[in-house]
Amino acid sequence: MLIALLGLLLFMAGTALSFKPLFGPVAEWTTTTWNQIARGLAPNGSKDQTNHVLGLILLLGGVTLLYVGVARAIVRLQEGPNSKSGTIDAWREKQKLASGPRIVAVGGGTGLSTLLRGLKQYSSNITAVVTVSDDGGSSGRLVKDMGIIPPGDIRSCLVALADAEKLMTDLFQHRFKGSSGSLSGHSVGNLVIAGLVEQCDGDIDKALEMASDVLAIRGRVVPSTKDQVRLRALMEDGTEICGETAIVGSGRRIRRIYLDPSNPRPHSTALEAIADAEIICIGPGSVYTSIIPNLLVPGIAEALAESPAPKVYICNVMTQRGESESFSAAEHLVAIQANVQTKVADYVLVNTAVPSEAALEKYRGYQQEFVAPDFERVATMGYKPLTGDFMSELDYVRHDPVKLASRVMDLL
Repeated sequence: MLIALLGLLLFMAGTALSFKPLFGPVAEWTTTTWNQIARGLAPNGSKDQTNHVLGLILLLGGVTLLYVGVARAIVRLQEGPNSKSGTIDAWREKQKLASGPRIVAVGGGTGLSTLLRGLKQYSSNITAVVTVSDDGGSSGRLVKDMGIIPPGDIRSCLVALADAEKLMTDLFQHRFKGSSGSLSGHSVGNLVIAGLVEQCDGDIDKALEMASDVLAIRGRVVPSTKDQVRLRALMEDGTEICGETAIVGSGRRIRRIYLDPSNPRPHSTALEAIADAEIICIGPGSVYTSIIPNLLVPGIAEALAESPAPKVYICNVMTQRGESESFSAAEHLVAIQANVQTKVADYVLVNTAVPSEAALEKYRGYQQEFVAPDFERVATMGYKPLTGDFMSELDYVRHDPVKLASRVMDLL
């Protein structure tokens, strides 16, 4: 407001200096005409008294109009156009989030997007570092057809951080049905990202920036690497399987997981965000296909180890068929340590709330079990366990975004 007032004063001064030759005769004519009118209004009175009375009327009228105008403007701002909260409240919330902590979240899949939904309530300075090794479904088809990095996990994270209208986020998540011909199985968001990549001549960073603007996300989403990679796994029976879908679908226990090629270039923005972070979250997510692949990208694990920020690994609530059958919380850490030589976490968040028997029975049908919270063993491995009820059982048994984010922010 002070800047606007200064601008108004400068405008008035500039107008007076620049247009004095034009306004001078007009002002002189106005003064002469008004003096004649004033003498007619008060032939026996003073011209100055008449001017003072008129000036007072104009002053009161101006103040009244100014008050009414400002009051109505404030009401309109508080109501806000087409929003639940007013424009002023929305602006305050935006400023609050903009001054929030710098958070890095590493992972992929449903787990990471669940965490991001909670974290975006505390800050808009969020960087999601996402794995790009998916080779199945819509993402796998786009990788094969267009040679781009798989957009599926990136899309889920963009939607999780979105501040756009629900109609837009629902559209991004919409998946074409089996009767849609060549579009069957494709997600609209994946196709949009693929289209933006092509429009940007293959520049994935620029494409994600445009997608972020469309969804008005709170933060940013970057792949751990922009190079095309696939997973290669050594199974416990000694066989080797290539491709994420084949690995998970093999039904065999995984001993080691690798990237192919083994030396993709880390995304520079991811490394910068990790170095600048105030807190870092790893997971939740599939330990072998969402967590470890990011840590295998050269430079990522080292950057995590060097960061002075508190680093918390968020352990899954339920085991995953084809990856972590019968795993306890500590065994998730064993899997990470077997594949990543660098210690990347200080804390381990372990859910201790037990799902209902009905939910457990349902998951047993999918060969999934509750992750045993053996936090004592976690502590003996050199980590600080963070325990509590972080679970939601509304539709699936998974982390509750609000509970999860609240506990993570307590570390700050």
